[in-house]
Amino acid sequence: MLQQAQPFTNTQLEIIKTFRHDLSEVDLKRLRQHLSEFFANIFMDEADRVWDEEGWDEEKMEELLNTKLRRKKS
Repeated sequence: MLQQAQPFTNTQLEIIKTFRHDLSEVDLKRLRQHLSEFFANIFMDEADRVWDEEGWDEEKMEELLNTKLRRKKS
């Protein structure tokens, strides 16, 4: 018997269990803001870790800011 893939992640399931009722638009906006801040903090923590591990400094940041990273489409 093949096992079916679970349609939701553990995070999605937890949110579904937590919010079994509708939120007002104001509360929904607040929730989105909190989630955005949560993921922004995770990203910043990871960026700080890489910064420290790579020994980057302001000079490296200027180099990255002045590097053209996009390629032209052919």
